[in-house]
Amino acid sequence: MTAAIKNTPDIASRLVNGVLAIKPLANFAKHQARQMMIKRAHELGVPWKNEVDTLKTRDWQSDLAQVKNPDLSYPEYYLTSFHAYESGNMSWLAAFEVESAAYAVHAKIWQDAGAQGDTKLRQNYHNILIKHIPNPPQTILDIGCSVGMSTFALQYLYSNAQVTGLDLSPYFLAVAHYRAQERQAKINWVHAAAESTGLPNASFDLVSIFLVCHELPQTATKQIFAEARRLLRPNGHLAIMDMNPRAEAFKMMPPYVFTLLKSTEPYLDDYFSLDIEQALIEAGFTAPVIASNSPRHRTIIAKVA
Repeated sequence: MTAAIKNTPDIASRLVNGVLAIKPLANFAKHQARQMMIKRAHELGVPWKNEVDTLKTRDWQSDLAQVKNPDLSYPEYYLTSFHAYESGNMSWLAAFEVESAAYAVHAKIWQDAGAQGDTKLRQNYHNILIKHIPNPPQTILDIGCSVGMSTFALQYLYSNAQVTGLDLSPYFLAVAHYRAQERQAKINWVHAAAESTGLPNASFDLVSIFLVCHELPQTATKQIFAEARRLLRPNGHLAIMDMNPRAEAFKMMPPYVFTLLKSTEPYLDDYFSLDIEQALIEAGFTAPVIASNSPRHRTIIAKVA
């Protein structure tokens, strides 16, 4: 069981929240956060703008039509500003930039990792999966798969598995579908809410949630855990890789950097105050294994109880 979790933001967080409640200041913080990421990407040799320009020239309607569920109702929490995009994940620009942004953000996790920081983060996650999940899963669901970076990585790790990627953004899924065609990868893309996937009971050996929970209100996170429990077979596993609220890196983060971070992550306080272990137990999982996989991130593996 975890130590006591603070259910309200501390003084520093409340001050930051006060700043971000002033829309002009919030917009300035988002702009600065975005420009900082783009600059870092180009310093690393990641061709952010060139990649976006190339993707913009493509006709995406066929990809979009193949993945989009026109009858899907989006939860209210999702239709908000994320990652410095006013329309959040519901835009082509967000979908075109997410891969470059991942390289830029994860470059600073380790001092000398540079553009390989993202690869190292994913590899460390996979090493923990291999260590704590003795039998290779044959069916895998990647919840919040975005443009497929985590999905393709899981497929590479478990080459014999049937892999499904699920996301709420049809724009992200359209890019994922295109990337799968480039790779000749057979992945089932599902446009659905993770709280209510519509997928059959007990149909997966592994449900993976990679860098998603910090983008959710607590109510949604708990509902997703319950849905994952429904989808998993007996002895199946739920694996979560996300920020570690107890990491020294966050405690030592300069206030201005924390402000920029919170300007792009509207549910960060919810995530940092969630007793995730207790939430998993209440959803029907055994007490989880928790392992550090970076100075800022943790992997949590829970088995069906």
